[in-house]
Amino acid sequence: MNFEQARFNMVEQQIRPWDVLDFDVLDALAEIPREYFVTESQLPYAYSDKTLPLPNGGSMLEPKIVARMVQGLALKPSDKVLEIGTGSGYATALLYKLSGNVTTVDIDSAQQQRAKEALDKIGLNNINYQISDGIADEGDGNLFDAIYVGGSVPEAPDTLKNRLKEGGRMVVVVGGAPVQRALLITREGGSYIEKVLFDTLIPSLAVPEKSLAAKFNF
Repeated sequence: MNFEQARFNMVEQQIRPWDVLDFDVLDALAEIPREYFVTESQLPYAYSDKTLPLPNGGSMLEPKIVARMVQGLALKPSDKVLEIGTGSGYATALLYKLSGNVTTVDIDSAQQQRAKEALDKIGLNNINYQISDGIADEGDGNLFDAIYVGGSVPEAPDTLKNRLKEGGRMVVVVGGAPVQRALLITREGGSYIEKVLFDTLIPSLAVPEKSLAAKFNF
């Protein structure tokens, strides 16, 4: 399989038509070998427009969803980024290409190690990895310019909003079937401004049920 051609086709036929027009995002997508982030049996589908299962039961989101969410963050090279849900590491790679400063958090150490191996292979070896429940964990007081949540949640967690700097942005998919909303949340003057980026339906973030119950009161 010609992965270079498949990557070009993904950008031109899947990503651009879905209103991803930021040149920096498109250039980064054209550079990242997505085939490194899938299992061997998934190689023929590495650049397909579909969600792929991870070995731990999680999901690797469609490339256009990742691209559209990351575009919403409008990342700058000076931004400090927090990713909730390392997953395959593909979104991590895109976030790092655009900012150069990424902390990625996952509850599954084995899955995060698989992602780290793929990221190391392509030379992205200056990423901060953490194992924790990114929804429940209130962090160490460090604030971020941008937060990317790699799966859907019932609603935007206050724990993550509180980790945004003034002017910081978060992209998160909220709600349930049949339609969820991808939100851009910006912290401004102590308030949080929400903007709907697009409607979608993606798998939920793999977090412990007790954490969801505590944070969303159900």
